[in-house]
Amino acid sequence: MKSIAILCGLGLAAGILAGQEHPYVLKAQRLFDSVSGKTVTPGIVVVSGGKIQSVGAAATPAGATVLDLGDATLMPGFIDAHTHLTFDFDPDYDGSMLRDLQRTIAEKSIRSTVNARVTLMAGFTTVRNLGAAEFIDVGLRNSINLGIVPGPRMVTATHSIGSTGGHCDDSDGFRAGVFNHESGPQDGVINNPDEARAAVRYNVKYGADVIKICASGGVLSPTDEVDVPQLSQAELNALVDEAHTLHRKAAAHSHGAESSKRAIRAGIDSIEHGTFLDDEAMRMMHDRGVYLVPTLTTRVGLAESKFPPLVQAKADRAVKQQDAMLKRALELGVKIALGTDAAVYPHGSNAIEFQLMAAAGMTTANSLQAGTIAAADLLGLKDTVGILRAGMAADIVAVPGDPLADIKTTQSVIFVMKDGRVYRNDRAK
Repeated sequence: MKSIAILCGLGLAAGILAGQEHPYVLKAQRLFDSVSGKTVTPGIVVVSGGKIQSVGAAATPAGATVLDLGDATLMPGFIDAHTHLTFDFDPDYDGSMLRDLQRTIAEKSIRSTVNARVTLMAGFTTVRNLGAAEFIDVGLRNSINLGIVPGPRMVTATHSIGSTGGHCDDSDGFRAGVFNHESGPQDGVINNPDEARAAVRYNVKYGADVIKICASGGVLSPTDEVDVPQLSQAELNALVDEAHTLHRKAAAHSHGAESSKRAIRAGIDSIEHGTFLDDEAMRMMHDRGVYLVPTLTTRVGLAESKFPPLVQAKADRAVKQQDAMLKRALELGVKIALGTDAAVYPHGSNAIEFQLMAAAGMTTANSLQAGTIAAADLLGLKDTVGILRAGMAADIVAVPGDPLADIKTTQSVIFVMKDGRVYRNDRAK
């Protein structure tokens, strides 16, 4: 049986490699240049060996398949800098907590493959997965990389790291004794700088590409206030220092101004949500080059969900503040990357974030850049994805018409290629 499994795995991997090696010439009426934020006409991209070989007019390689997508725009594969592919969207708050306890790790893992696939088919060829349980995210990432299941390129965090009783303490809200031990560093729960370093090292040991830190309370956690700091300055300093020492970036879930300032002082790479940031925090972010990932699409899932009164009050307060916060961040020159908090709303709807960012004050071009070149920079992948140019990974999507004229077209992807393999081509039907 073991030999059969190995042979099957090798066969799948060989199939993926064969798909990557096949040369393509992609044609469309236009192409989005994520560097300039403009479209060029016509759009032509030559792909071979999983890489972009050339952009613009070029000779067709021998044996290449020519795909003419017509009145469409070729774009870099979209990037979502804040997802939770191993969690499912469930509008029934209380019921979802019970179902999570009932499902086996195997069932959760299988369900995550569905989330990965719909995300890829929506045009998101790269994601940063900020928090998961039981290392399912590591297994999912590895399975995608081996070609066992289809999904986006994953930069993944394993356990989020927070404080006892805080937003990222999975046992918060349950009576004492429900779990077989009190949460500790191996569960992502810390209470001093030494435990902080131990938690980072543990995550990296078991596969973390990035460190996710819970610096403030959250909307969906059952007992805390949304903007209250939950880690001391010393704890945050230790978390970020250890992450950077181990060559990992660090992202901070932080709704509040004070929690964000502490994270920024510690050297954080991005603030996730940032709902109640004040001008001082935003100026600090600007001066230190810290990205804001606003996760506006959370409002979609929050509007569809049924919450207990405390959580509903937090959700209402947060949603009312989102757009004003983003507008002020833009005025102060804060760098923005697209991230959605996928799983707080249904997976596969990630492109709504483009539309919401534009509605909140970003130009259409800047919104598209936030989900391509800017997000690639934040993830440390600017030499791999986010731009259509020679030598980059052949992560290419196409949308009908011109997204600069109608950004909603990003929600109607018709073509998806990742690493030179075609996963979706609606024009071939």
